Amino acid sequence: MKAAGRSVGARLRDHLAASDPGLLRLTAGLRTVGAIALTLAVLAPAGLAITHLVAGAMTSMAATFAIRERQRRAQAVTLAVGLPVALASVSAGALLSERVVIGDVFAVALIFCAVYGRRFGDRGMSLGLIGFQMYFVSLFVGASPGQLPGLWAVMAIGFACSAVVRFAVVPVTPTGLLERLREAFRARMARLVTAQLALLDAGPDEVDKALEEVRDGTARLHETALMIQSRLEAGTPDEPTARLVQRRIADAEIAAERLGLLLLSARSAERADTLTLHLPGAPAPEVGRMPGPEEATALLRRDLVALSTVVLRSGPSGTGVAQVRNRLLGYRDEENLPAGSAAVRDVFRGIGEAARAVMGLRIALDGPQDESDDSPATARSREELDAEDAAIDAEETEEEKGEKPKGLERPTTRAAVQVAVGSTLAIVGGELLSTDRWYWAVLTCWIVFINTASTGEILVKGYRRLLGTVFGVVAGIMLAALVGGNTTAAFALVLVLIFAMFYTAPLSYTLMSFFVTAMLGMLYTLLHTYSWEVLLLRVEETALGAVCGVVAAALVLPVHTDRRTNELLVTVLERLSEVTDAAVGQLSGGLPADLLDKARELDQALGDLRSATKPLTHPVTPLRARRTNARYVVALLETCAYHARALAATAELLPTHPSIAADPRLRGAAGRTVRNIDTITARVADDEVTAPVETGPSIASLLAGDDAARYGRITGRVLRHLERLDEAVVGLARPLDVPVTAPDR
Repeated sequence: MKAAGRSVGARLRDHLAASDPGLLRLTAGLRTVGAIALTLAVLAPAGLAITHLVAGAMTSMAATFAIRERQRRAQAVTLAVGLPVALASVSAGALLSERVVIGDVFAVALIFCAVYGRRFGDRGMSLGLIGFQMYFVSLFVGASPGQLPGLWAVMAIGFACSAVVRFAVVPVTPTGLLERLREAFRARMARLVTAQLALLDAGPDEVDKALEEVRDGTARLHETALMIQSRLEAGTPDEPTARLVQRRIADAEIAAERLGLLLLSARSAERADTLTLHLPGAPAPEVGRMPGPEEATALLRRDLVALSTVVLRSGPSGTGVAQVRNRLLGYRDEENLPAGSAAVRDVFRGIGEAARAVMGLRIALDGPQDESDDSPATARSREELDAEDAAIDAEETEEEKGEKPKGLERPTTRAAVQVAVGSTLAIVGGELLSTDRWYWAVLTCWIVFINTASTGEILVKGYRRLLGTVFGVVAGIMLAALVGGNTTAAFALVLVLIFAMFYTAPLSYTLMSFFVTAMLGMLYTLLHTYSWEVLLLRVEETALGAVCGVVAAALVLPVHTDRRTNELLVTVLERLSEVTDAAVGQLSGGLPADLLDKARELDQALGDLRSATKPLTHPVTPLRARRTNARYVVALLETCAYHARALAATAELLPTHPSIAADPRLRGAAGRTVRNIDTITARVADDEVTAPVETGPSIASLLAGDDAARYGRITGRVLRHLERLDEAVVGLARPLDVPVTAPDR
């Protein structure tokens, strides 16, 4: 039954699925390398010049990584339209190569259009990338008008090879990708349970490290859940199925995170704060031996291993796994809980709830299961899941239509103007450094604007690109000396470096820049233009381009990091208020709301904020207090989001779960929390707002009274989430400089 008993191949697949969810990085690397290799295999027998081979390889690479659509039909259309765009761009580069001023003006106009194209969605961004990249391919290989017919043929072959690899050799369908993401979710959930097991056994000197692993596992599980949510509509046959999978993924994530919190609480002198699971570097609470008899600890250890095994089992369970599942689900009944302290018994309850969430996820993903070995506890859990599934409908919700920015306020227009100005500066400075390699400065200036929205993000990206380039130059020198004049070895190294570039791109921009520069060293070797001076010039041009990008971002229509993070913070708080208010309203007996979509919007807004605060939390930032404050605020918001998601999931159980009943008193008791969220939102959005955040009696005390029995039982879990959410919202007031007042009574 232990994970060690599984086959080596299965363990390797689980490891790969957990480290690369959906195999997105592996697929990107294989597609790009495959397209380049196929292009070279087609072109090499024709005895073409090295410049044509390099142009063909770079064309297939650009045609592969530029495509952004998820549907295969849309990808095919973009590839078909991208070929004439690429031909026109290369032709312009060749025809204008001898006309410096006109060529520079055209380059700036092309860059503006390429960035502005993001306004038109994925296809606009893809065509902009193709046009921009192919213009600089013509400069890189020194294309002339007389070479154009040969280059056109080579480029057409590059596009064709890219299409063959994309649609036939390494195909990716939305359904298949979603299936791999589901496997990644299972693998990461199993890893999180394993990390929780390590936390159970950690000694006093090891608990901080064990807690960090639990914290990292929780974050990775949430990351995978967001990736699944973003692909549900394309990867599922209909809306009800998408909603069902979304619900089960959310249940499993909440159950896994709650289990870690309960385990940490059982090991500490008092109930652990949820913030501890979200704040990087937060010290673990003081811990000691697990309370209660040793037998209970041994059972916990056994059942955590069993839970990890049940999570990973995606096929037919078999009698042995069914018996383990029945035992874990039995912990949902009080009479089956082992003897121990209240905190330890809570952990066993958490294991039971996690097992139920795993079973619900398996039913949603794999369809009906064999029920012949079900225990009474398992049968009851299955009935609850069936009732919940039946309650999920496919009602469509109207999207909010807010006023969109226009003119220079539109992000795509602003970015296009900024990059055009920055590129103009880079062209002028780059040509002063080199009349032949000036385009490296422009390329760097353009790249630092991709997927960035504030001056701070551009500064960090420029710094990382420069750092990767410096180390890449050193690697390029060593590799060039290693291959010498061997063309085959150089092309083989180029393929290896390109694969590494695409495989590491989502993990580290510095690593990606390192592999790009090392690859360029190989290309220069192939073109017989390699020298130490060329690679040193590469560093100088990169530094110049990064500086020009930062200057343009800071002086032309700037979006300061503070402004960007404040805007996103307001969005997160508004989404948090909506989820909380809707969940409390439903728990109070109000009309049903689309809580799943609201919770998803909250998660997306929080993810955007987390990305925007990276410049503030970067290790090299000199503003240490500001970095600590930003991390603390994000961690508090993640804590709030966790409790809001849990409340939303509980509220959706009302029609089907017998132990949860609506209580009208909840709206009044939790109204203070919603008002406090709105107060903080107004304060962040407008410095003139002076309304304070209110504190007062606990929510549990507000619900105590003679009416408790009248409205049915409100579970302790609901109260705990409400109280923790209330505490976290009040905690946000201090770092955001919002005054806090307490009533006299």
